[in-house]
Amino acid sequence: MILNKIKTLAIIAISSICTLPTMGQDLLARQAPLDRKMKAIDSVALHHLILSESFDNPSSDLYDEWDNKYAHRATALPDSFRIDLRDFCMPTDSRLITSNFGARWGRQHKGLDIKVYIGDTIRAAFSGKVRIVRYEARGYGKYVVIRHNNGLETIYGHMSKQLVSENDEVRAGDPIGLGGNTGRSTGSHLHFETRLCGVALNPALMFDFRNQDVIGDFYTFHKDSYNNESVLATRLRGVGNGISRTDSDDNIELETAAPAATYTTDVRFHKVSAGETLYSIARKRNTTVDALCKLNHIGKKIRLMPGQILKYN
Repeated sequence: MILNKIKTLAIIAISSICTLPTMGQDLLARQAPLDRKMKAIDSVALHHLILSESFDNPSSDLYDEWDNKYAHRATALPDSFRIDLRDFCMPTDSRLITSNFGARWGRQHKGLDIKVYIGDTIRAAFSGKVRIVRYEARGYGKYVVIRHNNGLETIYGHMSKQLVSENDEVRAGDPIGLGGNTGRSTGSHLHFETRLCGVALNPALMFDFRNQDVIGDFYTFHKDSYNNESVLATRLRGVGNGISRTDSDDNIELETAAPAATYTTDVRFHKVSAGETLYSIARKRNTTVDALCKLNHIGKKIRLMPGQILKYN
């Protein structure tokens, strides 16, 4: 009797073991069509994602490589190129331009100098990817280069500290450094450049620092008219209404230009002192933390630095 039971159990065990591979094969067989279907879906989704990113990222058509060696290397400019200026952030709250783009001291000044104090927050002008974070003793000092999705590259020079690393993804308004006086500089300021295909464009064509705004939703670069447009932009938005040695071109038809910009004066600023917080500043300036964060494009947990300038109305 016991022997019969042992034989029966042995037969059941052997049968179960033999059926396991078959069950496994059946499971794989049922799953295979699903895997193939998901693979097809993933391929289609990936294809659409690539197309979407190419459409939203014109820089992919302008730059053949990602090079961390050179701050800028000029390549062929397109005859025309439309630059999307939406979703921008002013790189600094400062409204004071101290030096124009163009001829200066016998050489070309490739950007704008904006007055900032050591420790002031410097922000990414547009979303993009950090290409270079470096120090140049006889030039930019501590500087950052960002390649943006709209095709531009921006350079931020003479900072006291860099807050990002190479290959970091940044959003417009993210802090990338602190104002300073490093490199070839005679006083604390931000040297700000906008480049297309490595060629310096006058930032005044796109940025209005006095109004803390851009000139519009888009700027279209035209190779054949760029120089005249640059001179006009300096007249309208540069130092002392832009009157400088670079403005000697008599062929600029000023009567057809846009009227001189008018500037608002009701924005007020607070310079952060040691130990101050967003909450103490909000109480002092009779406002709210939420309002401060919105005005300055910052989060509530940001670490404030002495000397940092904040808007409060």
